[in-house]
Amino acid sequence: MAIPLTSNKVILILCDALRNDVARQQMGYLEHLVEQKAASRFNMTAGLPTLSRPLYETIHTGTHTMEHGITSNIITRRSIMPNIFQIARDNGKVTGAAAYCWYSELYNRTPYDLISDREQDDDKQAIQHGRFYREDDYPDIELFATGGMLLQRYFPDYLLIHPMGIDNAGHEHGAPSSGYANQVLVQDQIIANLVPLASQIGYTIFVTGDHGMNENHQHNGTLTNVREVPFYAIPPMKNGLGDTGLTVSQLQIAPTVCHLLGLPIPDTMRSNPLVFV
Repeated sequence: MAIPLTSNKVILILCDALRNDVARQQMGYLEHLVEQKAASRFNMTAGLPTLSRPLYETIHTGTHTMEHGITSNIITRRSIMPNIFQIARDNGKVTGAAAYCWYSELYNRTPYDLISDREQDDDKQAIQHGRFYREDDYPDIELFATGGMLLQRYFPDYLLIHPMGIDNAGHEHGAPSSGYANQVLVQDQIIANLVPLASQIGYTIFVTGDHGMNENHQHNGTLTNVREVPFYAIPPMKNGLGDTGLTVSQLQIAPTVCHLLGLPIPDTMRSNPLVFV
């Protein structure tokens, strides 16, 4: 299949539990792009609580936990806020996700059914082309391969790729640890094989984490080790700003994606889009 050139399309790579300091130390490819000013790097402050399901919703709605109401990991319901997937679908865009099953529950249907919901292709859903997994130790390489398949098969306007390997390693080994750091390095190497193709056909690529990880193999606190994550922005023209040294808010991701996709930014997304070129 011929790969068409595109523009104003976005891939968000959400590396679950990616600490900012460990990313700086271990993500040699992404830091190379930053060093060459082919990408922009920001320090990003995650919302609270530093738990996955609440922050998945914060990232995609641009709202605080007290507004969107997903206050813990055990709340299982559809999102009730304007979110990237819904806004994109409602405006004729194509959406896709290779992601943990909680994304299916937040934006498509809940509860997640292991058989019926694993593969979803439905233009009426917020995530129109979804491939979801349930096990935390699902291999990162397989997840990224699924994301690459969605990219080449459907060329979505917005594609989420959400690997869980770093989070799984952090809960098993703690952070910093060799097990955790090595998994960060592995994801960087996998990303290095995806970025050139996606950039060549015109995608803007964002890489970030939802939260970090502490020495006690956990997250949910307020310290820097769980709240500070990196945010890499890779424009297709490789005209980045390098390491900006700026600290920005996780609330800015959703309006930034909407802005790039040419979508209306709802009043609930009150933070300004990021400037990264």
